[in-house]
Amino acid sequence: MNLLLLSNSVLPGTEYLHYALPLLKAQLDGRRNVVFIPFAGVTQSDDAYTDKVRLALADLDLSITGIHTVDDAPAAIAAADVVMVGGGNTFHLLKNCRDRGLIEPIRQAVSNGALYVGWSAGANLACPTIRTTNDMPIIDPGGLDALNLVPLQINPHFTNALPTGHQGETREQRIRELLVVDPALEVIGLPEGSWISVQNGSAQLGGDKTALLFKANEAAIPLASDHRFY
Repeated sequence: MNLLLLSNSVLPGTEYLHYALPLLKAQLDGRRNVVFIPFAGVTQSDDAYTDKVRLALADLDLSITGIHTVDDAPAAIAAADVVMVGGGNTFHLLKNCRDRGLIEPIRQAVSNGALYVGWSAGANLACPTIRTTNDMPIIDPGGLDALNLVPLQINPHFTNALPTGHQGETREQRIRELLVVDPALEVIGLPEGSWISVQNGSAQLGGDKTALLFKANEAAIPLASDHRFY
């Protein structure tokens, strides 16, 4: 399988998806026919979100079709060589993908060689479940199981910082709560500006920040750039 899982879409002082352009260019490998899944973008229309992505990726000369515009979405996914899933609210994304019958077609397309590209919620969707999203559960997605394209459970936008005076839990504390409930789980805290690339059966961490691997009853394990997960 080929996947590019980005923690986020924008870095400070840069344009939308700008930092991801060289990563995409390196991994596209001649693929041009993209279906974009915009359903995480709750506060913007599906058309507006698709246009935003088209503009951001214009230099890559891709043919990008919003999946909401086609009559036979499973067939469009099967015909694509890139499945691109934007960020936003992960619960809304999973609900729409499930209701529209897209889960299995996406799995099959990626299994057949399509490149999966997801950022934030789109990265969460590639995991076994969406239990490590940061998002508010604004809608019931009918279960938390996701695409399970990778045996990795990602927490995107990872930071352990708290604003001065804030009394809520840190991100690590929230992850630790999950590990009490499911101690067999391992969670990757993926900082902004970081990504996981899967190619030729190997998953590798990218970016210049240290990611953290969380396991039950163990101290967080730092993961340097270029760390191989499998």
